Amino acid sequence: MTQFADLAGLRTVVTGSSSGIGRAIAVEFARGGADVVVHCHRSIEAAKSVSQEVRALGCRSEVLSADLSAETQLADFVDPAWDCYGGIDVWVNNAGADLLTGEEAQLNYEGKLQRLLDLDVRSSMLLSKMVGRRMQELGAAGSLSRSIINVGWDQASTGMEGDSGELFAAAKSAVMGFTRSLAVSLAPQVRVNCIAPGWIRTAWGQTASDEWQQRVRRETPLNRWGLPQDVAAVARFLAAPEASYITGQIINVNGGAVR
Repeated sequence: MTQFADLAGLRTVVTGSSSGIGRAIAVEFARGGADVVVHCHRSIEAAKSVSQEVRALGCRSEVLSADLSAETQLADFVDPAWDCYGGIDVWVNNAGADLLTGEEAQLNYEGKLQRLLDLDVRSSMLLSKMVGRRMQELGAAGSLSRSIINVGWDQASTGMEGDSGELFAAAKSAVMGFTRSLAVSLAPQVRVNCIAPGWIRTAWGQTASDEWQQRVRRETPLNRWGLPQDVAAVARFLAAPEASYITGQIINVNGGAVR
């Protein structure tokens, strides 16, 4: 019996997949039967660990490293990623700046804005254009399996107070708007969708103060943090044949939060 959201034979790339949401997506794709190119910038050992998980599930996996905030490295990343398995069926733009827990948290407002524009916005747009054109050139055969998935933020459309809220809203709104337009540009050969996570317990959520823990539950009807796996399950569905009539959509994964 064919499993739901069967990704067997699909060749996939997940950027920023050495940890967090990206790691969960990479592993979930492998559970569905997909081969996965795991990407990282500096976290080579962590990326190798994810790749080993993918292989343990019976799928092929390679690790590629690149600084996607550097425009000059984008084409140099796409070429080997495409060549790993002779093409790409599903591309996930998950890589993003960590302004809350990493070194980038020490940047000033202008510095954080630049990081978001370089990594979250520009790389998502340019990588999507490069990959999308190649996918279109493959023609109609197999087009139902070709898709690009971007990552937005649920509060980008509603707003959140503070510097981080302003910065992430600006960047992720750009990604979400771009998704809708690119979906029209690449149709009908390639589907393009965006997942907009809400409060997901990644590195920052694990150490957030009690005040934030209470706020998350207060704002989320399901009364809990989301998990990276919750986002990964939606990514798997969007990559699968069952989602072949879905494109240009922003899918909130936020426990029903309405702000």
